[in-house]
Amino acid sequence: MKKNHLLIGLMALAMAATALTACTDNDTPAPDGPGTDTPGSTPDDDNALVQLSFTADPEHDPGQSANVIAAQVRAGTSTENVILTAPSLDQGTVTTSGNGLKNEGGTQWVFYKNLYLYNLKYNDGNAGTTQSYVIDAGLTPLKRDYEYEVQRFTTYGYYHNYIVTASTGDGDPAWNDANGYTPQAFLLSYLDVNNETKVENPMSRAYLSENFLGNGEYVTLTGMEQVGDKLYSAAVPMGLSQYGCMQKDDAGQYLWVKPGNEDLIKTESGGQGSGSYDKDELQWTQYPDECWVAIFTDGTLGQKKLIKTDRISYAAGRYKSQYYQMLWRAEDGYVYVFSPSYAKTMADPRQQTALPAGVVRIDTQAEDFDPTYYYDLEAQAGGCSFLRTWYIGGEYFLLLMYDKPITASDKTANRLAIFNTRTGTLTQVTGLPTDVTGFGNTPYMENGYAYTAVTTASGYPAIYKIDPALATATKGLTVEATQLTGVGKLALIK
Repeated sequence: MKKNHLLIGLMALAMAATALTACTDNDTPAPDGPGTDTPGSTPDDDNALVQLSFTADPEHDPGQSANVIAAQVRAGTSTENVILTAPSLDQGTVTTSGNGLKNEGGTQWVFYKNLYLYNLKYNDGNAGTTQSYVIDAGLTPLKRDYEYEVQRFTTYGYYHNYIVTASTGDGDPAWNDANGYTPQAFLLSYLDVNNETKVENPMSRAYLSENFLGNGEYVTLTGMEQVGDKLYSAAVPMGLSQYGCMQKDDAGQYLWVKPGNEDLIKTESGGQGSGSYDKDELQWTQYPDECWVAIFTDGTLGQKKLIKTDRISYAAGRYKSQYYQMLWRAEDGYVYVFSPSYAKTMADPRQQTALPAGVVRIDTQAEDFDPTYYYDLEAQAGGCSFLRTWYIGGEYFLLLMYDKPITASDKTANRLAIFNTRTGTLTQVTGLPTDVTGFGNTPYMENGYAYTAVTTASGYPAIYKIDPALATATKGLTVEATQLTGVGKLALIK
């Protein structure tokens, strides 16, 4: 395969400063920040970036392909994971009994361009073993040789021939402040799908997520969408880490805690799981009425431009520690950005947003939000919001909807809806079972339709074909399993 090499070496401080631009819908400047001694403006010798090598995808025969389903079967206390193939997604029944390729299961099943299937494994916050699969000449699943120990991830995306996983966590302890607090940094893994190799970002200050937006707060990235050679990602503010919260000026005043919010600083550690917190941390953002998007020059996430809108809250779907993608590049050249308004669920009114769940879009030529485009999706959904979004194609998006307002403690994501980018209308999908208990992680898009796995309280799970133009669901393939965790297609690689 012919290779193009992108070698990213040391990045000068002056380049980093000129690459960062803050744009807003209403010309509101970013909050004033301290000088060049803050994270993000750092010495050259601690600013190394990853190296990426680009390769062309292998030749393949789309006529020689197989529909592939990742399924899970539970019997008592035992669980078996299998990868199955089926002649059609529109009809029929397949059984897991004696069929399929057994595997260790995964947190997220990811199909890369119908060539490879990856089971990204989270492992409750620790590194997980990730495997990948192809189909052989007999059109049956085959495990590839290499296994990856990926870093903990809360989101993922694609960049050329890489699957990129990302999260935010502790940086290098050598950067600790006088209190012993460690700054937060982006933790990235790059899986080269063609060469079965992995690159991880070095422990470099170039990847610090502290004061990312100029307001002192650290961020996590949600979703990654490639546009040309650039990478778009939602920058979701998480509040003030111990490191950011305890920064003070010469008079001993907090640099980043908004006046009147001092009581939000945690006085002791507590919480559980993704809601855990540490002493001296200000958990969750003080700026809930903003949505920021980072436009990175390339997949190394080095140089960037920041843009902001105040028409929607931050763009992320959330479930436990996972942050679901809410920005997508469409065929019309725009990047559409959705917000479920999760900040409505915050306990303190100062951290709640009044903005409804909605959608805006980015003009990728101007690299700024389109000031004329906005739709209130919450009003169209009768006060309800959504958990996830996916781009089907053309002018259609698929949304996984809640049955109650996002502030309801007993809400369930058990509905689907279609959003039309041209008309701005949100239409509930009809034809789904009345006893839906869950959906597969990611639908498969083909010929303008979406194929999604549906689990019910009665009967086996099935694949439903969603017609976005009609907003209807039609039952297709039934799988004799407990749950379907992935669906897609793999082509035979020559």
